[in-house]
Amino acid sequence: VQLQAYGGGLVQAGGSLRLSCAASGFTFDGYHIGWFRQAPGKEREFVAAMRKSSTSTYYTNSLKGRFTISRDNANNRVYLQMNSLRPEDTAVYYCTADYLSCARMPSYWGQGTQVTVSS
Repeated sequence: VQLQAYGGGLVQAGGSLRLSCAASGFTFDGYHIGWFRQAPGKEREFVAAMRKSSTSTYYTNSLKGRFTISRDNANNRVYLQMNSLRPEDTAVYYCTADYLSCARMPSYWGQGTQVTVSS
């Protein structure tokens, strides 16, 4: 299983970024997918998840309305659209995959992509 996240970078507060994640080595449409993040000195935090059927999405409450998770099963891609970015969104963002559930710590993690939001 491989998850390769990319698309991070430096953006000013109020700006937008779209993170992407390329998945390989497993049957992508059979897995729930998600994003986590970890800011310096803080614990890893759940950001968003989407069920394998794409019928349901889940977000941490503080990010609802600003972040949108999506998936492209035809191209084995996961996306995270991030709008109205704030300095507190600065973190390393990880894409994840799990066969069984969106509600547990995922089994598979990508290497992360850095997002830095300047004030």
